[in-house]
Amino acid sequence: MLRHHLRRRTLALAAATAAGGLGLTACGPSITSDKDEGGGTDALRAPDTDAPSGEITIWDRSGDLFEVFEGVIDDFNAVYPDIKVNHVAVDIDAKLQNTLITGADVPDGVFLDDAKISGYTDYLWNLGDVLQPYLGDMAQQKIDVNTVDGAIYGVPYDLNPGLLFYNATALEAAGVDASAIETYDDLLEAARRYKEAVPEAGPIHLEQSAFLGQLQLEMYASQLGTSIADADGELRLDSPEYRRILEFLDTVRAEGLGTRAEYLTPTDIAEMDNGNQVFYPWAIWFSFAPQQMLDQTSGDWRAMELPAWDAGGARSGAMGGSSFVLPKDGANADLAWLFYEFLMFDEVGYTAVWGPNPTYPTGLNTSIPAYEPAADPTAPLFEPVEALGGQDLWSVATEAGAQIPGGAPIPAWWDGAVDYLGNDVQRMLDGDMTPEEVIASATEQIQTNLVDRQ
Repeated sequence: MLRHHLRRRTLALAAATAAGGLGLTACGPSITSDKDEGGGTDALRAPDTDAPSGEITIWDRSGDLFEVFEGVIDDFNAVYPDIKVNHVAVDIDAKLQNTLITGADVPDGVFLDDAKISGYTDYLWNLGDVLQPYLGDMAQQKIDVNTVDGAIYGVPYDLNPGLLFYNATALEAAGVDASAIETYDDLLEAARRYKEAVPEAGPIHLEQSAFLGQLQLEMYASQLGTSIADADGELRLDSPEYRRILEFLDTVRAEGLGTRAEYLTPTDIAEMDNGNQVFYPWAIWFSFAPQQMLDQTSGDWRAMELPAWDAGGARSGAMGGSSFVLPKDGANADLAWLFYEFLMFDEVGYTAVWGPNPTYPTGLNTSIPAYEPAADPTAPLFEPVEALGGQDLWSVATEAGAQIPGGAPIPAWWDGAVDYLGNDVQRMLDGDMTPEEVIASATEQIQTNLVDRQ
């Protein structure tokens, strides 16, 4: 189950598509046609009755999270006994776009990658009104990625803070103090010291997948308060922040401080298990690796906040994420809102999602909630991770997540940019391009082939 969960997360952003421009007419829920606190028109309103009733269809992907959400339905019905939940496992990437365009058999709620939301906004309810009571207690980054032209289109689900995973046992044997790593300069110095002790090592992971490499690049950029596009969809790759990140990666390459491998492929796993690759800057969902993939070094790894780019700077950035959206043509989207409200903002609901359950006996430890009261560092929802030496990953991740700067909506052309930025980063790691050449080439290609064609 957990392996499928990570496969879903690593591939989830790979097929973001821009939905067409047809506006769909709502069938059931009430709307407001004037500007509201949510910043836009067609804002969903909650049911105006104390005893809501009806039937909702909820789409989720098959796999582990489907089973987790399925397990919360009985708890939901204890509060809303007259709402029947039809929970359906669907290949959302293959089916959602055509369903929204045709308006036939449209679900009331859908689990959707944050990267896809901006491409479907013509078909979705603005959730600004119903989310208003919770916005002050939500991770700003998740509000920002769900906000397009002032309207909020997704109920934030998870927060995926970047962390620095490290092989504590190997570093200690080499005389390298991981606790001294506070900045990326410190990380480079620690990697140099480790390589002196273990000459065959490439201590820092360098991602070889163009898609995942671009996703990781955005994690680094998130730390610096930027992203590939601003809130208006304007490209901002040509910036000091991206130069700094690319120069860091190029330094790792040039000094032989990196292991070039694709995430959790046999080569990647082998280089971790043999002690050559000991630093892995990645999202929290890397915790899957020591739990399920590493045979020799499971139990040796730990997690800490990412290094800061400057002393005192943010120690984490966002890497991926998903939310729940409510299509306008869903017959009972207002009732579906009650389901998501319970799932994400009610203590019973979010405890059932992240706490111990039949799918995750020790709790769902590959993400944290985007709702800050649920992400209390002192009140863990999942248990310490045995494969991380019994470390309290919850407190590390929630404290890191609280430092993620605000963001911007992910442009609908993000996955298309992999053909340019993602591939050019790989050419740089091959030694065939400089950081400046990557920025110049990718900026021109993305602007011409993607942005200008929107």
